Amino acid sequence: MKPSSLIGALIAWLFVAAAAPVAAATITVHDIAGRDVTLEAPVKRILLGEGRQLVALALLHPHPASLLVAWSADMRRQDERLYDLYRAKFPLLDRVPFISRGSPDTFSVEQALAAAPDVAILSGGYGPSRRSDDVVHKLEAAGIPVVFIDFVEDPLTNTVPSMRILGRLLGEEARAEQFIAFYQSHMDRITTRLAAAKPAPPNVLMHAHAGHMECCNSPGRVTIGAFIDIAGGHNIAVDVLKQPAGRPSLDETMARGQLSLEYVMARDPDVYVGTGGLHLQALGGLVLGPGVDPATSREDLAKVVSKPGLDGLRAVRTGRVHGIWHLFNNVPFNFLAVEVMAKWFHPDLFKDVDPDESLRELNSRFLPVPLVGTFWISLDPKPAERGR
Repeated sequence: MKPSSLIGALIAWLFVAAAAPVAAATITVHDIAGRDVTLEAPVKRILLGEGRQLVALALLHPHPASLLVAWSADMRRQDERLYDLYRAKFPLLDRVPFISRGSPDTFSVEQALAAAPDVAILSGGYGPSRRSDDVVHKLEAAGIPVVFIDFVEDPLTNTVPSMRILGRLLGEEARAEQFIAFYQSHMDRITTRLAAAKPAPPNVLMHAHAGHMECCNSPGRVTIGAFIDIAGGHNIAVDVLKQPAGRPSLDETMARGQLSLEYVMARDPDVYVGTGGLHLQALGGLVLGPGVDPATSREDLAKVVSKPGLDGLRAVRTGRVHGIWHLFNNVPFNFLAVEVMAKWFHPDLFKDVDPDESLRELNSRFLPVPLVGTFWISLDPKPAERGR
C-alpha cells in the first residue's frame, strides 16, 4: 500500500472510531440502600421515581431529557415554574410520560415496565422508596435494575455518594468528581471554621412550609432540618421530636413534626427560619423559588411572623427572621442552605462567606438551567433593634 493510501486509511479509521458510540460495560454500583446493583453503563434509558432528580442529572449530563423514558410528576405539581424552565431548555421533556403524580401510591408499575428503562433510579422523596418492596421486586423481576439515591432523607450522608453513583451510571465520573469537589469545599469551609471557633449554637425554630398551617410544623434532624446542626445552630424541635426507628419516609417524618405554639413560645428561639416555595403560593404561605421577587418573599415572611404567638418571639423582636427555599431539601446543591444558615447563626464568624457568589458559581459551572429568583430572604431588624 502506498504511504498516501496508508495515511488515508488511518485517517478514515480515526473518524469512524471517534464517531462510534461508547460501548456499554458491565458495572456494579453500591447504592445508598446498601445494595450492590450490576448493570450495563452508561445507561441510555432512565426512569426517575422522583421527577426533581432531573436537576441532579442536569448537573452531570448536557442533555438529561434525552435519557428519560419515564418520570414522576412531582416537579410539575409542586414547582411548576422550575418545571417550565427545564421544559424550555429541554423540549424533549414534553414527550416523556409521567408514571406517577408524585407519590408512592400513584406509581404505575405497568407504565414503568412499558417504558423499558435501562435502570430505575428511585429515591423515596416523592416516589417508591427502599421500603417499596413490591415495586422493586416487580421491576427487577422484569429485568430492570433498581438503584437508590437520596438527597432528602439523609442529605448530609447521601448527597456525595448519590452524585458519584449518578456519575458512574451516566459515564460522567469526571464531571461528578468536579461537582463533588466543589460541593465539599463549600461544606468544609463551614464545618472546619465551626470546629475551630466552637461558637455557642443559637436556638433555632425551623418552621416548615411556613404560613400554610398552624404553628409549627418542624422537621427535626432529618430532611431540611439536617442542615441546622452542621451550620452551627440548635434545632429546638429535636428536643421533643424523636426520630422513629429506622429511616422514616418523608411523609412519616413530616407527620411527626408538629410543635405546639405553647412549646415554641416557652423555648423563645433566638432565630426563626421559615421554609417556603412556589407550592405555597395558593395557600397563603411563604413563597420562594425561581422567578420570585425578593419583595414578595419578604412581605410573605413578615405576614407569617406577625401571627399571635410568633410575633412576640425573641427572634422576631431582634430581627433574626429568615426564610429559605424548601426545595434545597431535594437537590444536590444543598450546601447553599448550609452557607446561608451559617451566616444567619454566626454572622461575625462567616462575614466573608457569600452565598450569592456561591450560587453564581454554581450557575456558571454546573447548572444548564440557572437558578434565578429568591431562595433565601431575611427581614430587616426593627429600627429600635438595629445594632444589637
